[in-house]
Amino acid sequence: MASILASDWLVACRSAVTDVRSLLESLPSIADRAVETGTVGSGGDDTLMIDAAAEEAIFAQLDALHAGGLDFTAVSEERGEVSFGGGPLRVVIDPIDGSLNAKRGLPHHALSIAVADGPLMSDVRFGYVFDFGPEEEWWASEGAGAFCNGRRLDPSVPERRGPTGRLEVLGIESADPRWVAAAAEPLAASAYRLRALGTIAAALCQVAAGRLDGLVSLRACRAVDAAAGQLIVREGGGAVAFPACDAPLGAPLDVIAHSPVVAARSEATVQELALIPASGTRS
Repeated sequence: MASILASDWLVACRSAVTDVRSLLESLPSIADRAVETGTVGSGGDDTLMIDAAAEEAIFAQLDALHAGGLDFTAVSEERGEVSFGGGPLRVVIDPIDGSLNAKRGLPHHALSIAVADGPLMSDVRFGYVFDFGPEEEWWASEGAGAFCNGRRLDPSVPERRGPTGRLEVLGIESADPRWVAAAAEPLAASAYRLRALGTIAAALCQVAAGRLDGLVSLRACRAVDAAAGQLIVREGGGAVAFPACDAPLGAPLDVIAHSPVVAARSEATVQELALIPASGTRS
């Protein structure tokens, strides 16, 4: 990829994982992890101390890259857009996607980092997700495939459907009971079983590996949640769309929630799942 190799980004991401893991291990209890900073991040959520500390660790890696001569703009859940010399390169970061899970000691919570050479989802060239629950490292580089713990994902893995044509397992995110209730009938028509991991980044990776047959977010998501995972899905042989945008991958790489995200093992299933209603807002 232009300006910096995927291997260099892997080194930086893995260094960030080491720092964030150490942080989480130093705060093992719910009481420790539930402490808030008293501020609201640029994405609109209350900032936990673990979010802020994890972001600090990642920005230390970004400082080192910039000191080495790389110019870019960082887009982070807590700080918003931060210029490291500007230019077209964008680094989109969620320090802990699934911070509610991390706070409560639930398994899936992930570091998500995407690197793009333009302002849209379609411009993402490298994606990295590390899920601290199962200790799984996911990454993809455009045109080079997607990997989990060093093993390349099989892009030919199909979706699974039952005798009535419904998907065997469908992931849902933003699983507020109000939004699940509003979408209950189309969800029932589309799938036999639902799973909600509590992190869009990690859930997208499950689609990439064929563990989930598809994923629907029931409200608009932010680029920091989905930018890395959507490339991992596409390089893993699946398809992704942001149905509220003019183009399937037309969601901007900023901190605003523009559209739900839909992913599946095929374009046809993405189009089917895109018809499931979403709230389109965050509250």
